[in-house]
Amino acid sequence: MANTNVKRVKTSDLDLKDRLVAIQRVTKVTKGGRHFSFAAIVVVGDENGVVGYGLGKANEVTTAISKGVEDAKKNLVKVPVLNGTIPHEQESKFGGARVFMKPAAPGTGVKAGGAMRAVFESVGIRNILAKSKGSSNPHNLVKATVTALTELRDAYTVAGLRGIPMSRVFKG
Repeated sequence: MANTNVKRVKTSDLDLKDRLVAIQRVTKVTKGGRHFSFAAIVVVGDENGVVGYGLGKANEVTTAISKGVEDAKKNLVKVPVLNGTIPHEQESKFGGARVFMKPAAPGTGVKAGGAMRAVFESVGIRNILAKSKGSSNPHNLVKATVTALTELRDAYTVAGLRGIPMSRVFKG
């Protein structure tokens, strides 16, 4: 099922900050021996509702990171952030990684693991409770977290989809 409320964002007018989530040395075994290279997963965001992730592979660490940043800038999405938290609970999975996130009261902070924390800080979420279940592979955790964030809907989006005024969204 395709998500219709994903909003792609242009990078031209954004002040993006990048965070390195994980870097791994990978090996290709050839006839002549082992060939080592690096894979880096990077998250970029403007800390104001825009986030993206990317994977870079190269023979040197710095090149891998810069390739990851360029890839992340091509995959930016807009996320609804309300008062430093998310609008509602959300679950998602990618591969073996499953994530659960819940809005939190102001002052709670980011209660989340390493790969998820980088995504939340990049998008500008300051108060959230999150749990990762299943695989702890940082690649899949980042992808599951971004997928969950893109599936979030704020009240204005819900009102627009239902074709009703905002005042009727919360009436029982």
